[in-house]
Amino acid sequence: MLHVPRRKALLAAAALTAAALGLALSATAQTKAGEPLKIGYVYVSPIGDAGWTYQHDTGRKEMEKALGAKVTSKYIESVPEGADAERVIRELAQSGHQLIFTTSFGYMNPTLKVAKTFPKTHFEHATGYKTDANVGVYNARFYEGRYLAGIVAGRMTKSNVAGYVAAFPIPEVVMGINAFTRGMRSVNPKAETKVIWVNSWFDPGREREAADTLISQGADVVTHHTDSTAAVQAAEAKKVYAVGYHSDMSKYGPNAQLTAVTHQWGAYYTKVAQSQLDGKWKRDNVWGGIKDGMIKMAPFNKVVPQDVQDLVNKTSADIGAGKFHPFTGPVKDNDGKERLAAGKVMDDGTLSKMDYYVEGVQGKLPK
Repeated sequence: MLHVPRRKALLAAAALTAAALGLALSATAQTKAGEPLKIGYVYVSPIGDAGWTYQHDTGRKEMEKALGAKVTSKYIESVPEGADAERVIRELAQSGHQLIFTTSFGYMNPTLKVAKTFPKTHFEHATGYKTDANVGVYNARFYEGRYLAGIVAGRMTKSNVAGYVAAFPIPEVVMGINAFTRGMRSVNPKAETKVIWVNSWFDPGREREAADTLISQGADVVTHHTDSTAAVQAAEAKKVYAVGYHSDMSKYGPNAQLTAVTHQWGAYYTKVAQSQLDGKWKRDNVWGGIKDGMIKMAPFNKVVPQDVQDLVNKTSADIGAGKFHPFTGPVKDNDGKERLAAGKVMDDGTLSKMDYYVEGVQGKLPK
């Protein structure tokens, strides 16, 4: 009988245990019969009661209500993009969450990295563009709502200047600025947009300061692509108008908010969770808009004239029916260069790489 020294035996056993553990972690055993599906959510900012993360959490709750005891969910809020995100995503996968939604652009690479270690766990990344065998991406066509909001702003402004508090100069945000400006100029060719970049998704202090600065520079309508309600609160305090974003923010600006572009995630979260329950989940690249119910406008402030409301509603219906696209040519940048010929419609690939300001946006886009 071959004698194996105790130390070597212990090392061998430890190696086998580690290997087994590694396989268990990488495989993440499927949900056992009768047990609810465990779903994880990673949020970049606090949930609060309005904003980007609030809308995702509202969607999570709608999914739980729709699927009942078949699912259970866990969320982690205020997770910074980068190393912290990777750690949190990994912990959710290790603790048996079979479906994980990561809801910020900067979570893209951490999601992909963790997904390679957990090939039987399914991941859904919001606003990204990279996929893998077990990683799908989803987003909403924010620009559709932005164009509609621009129509309202263009008709309500008296100074012909709108202010835009923006997070990061990525195509998603630039697209919104441009769509908003095109909407304004469709009803008011003199209207212009001023932009201040705060380089943060959620920093209420900097967002408020940026909004105040824009108002001091003549903006009598402000909007934002950031997560807090600060811009709407600034508008309320300074007695100018605002367009909310992500969710209805009227309680923070009952006089200021004209309407808001809202994101609706509940139906999508329910659909994806059900596909996981049915064993039919598949990687996808979803970009849903008004037609899909993922973009809706909040109720109008009573100060918005009926003819403006009617125009917005008609344009919304046309967008949803595919009769109109906010980026129908001619599209020129703010240096006068033609980016799309008259009558042409900008395709999704071109939209997703947008790296210029259109006519009507002041200044230069940061590189």
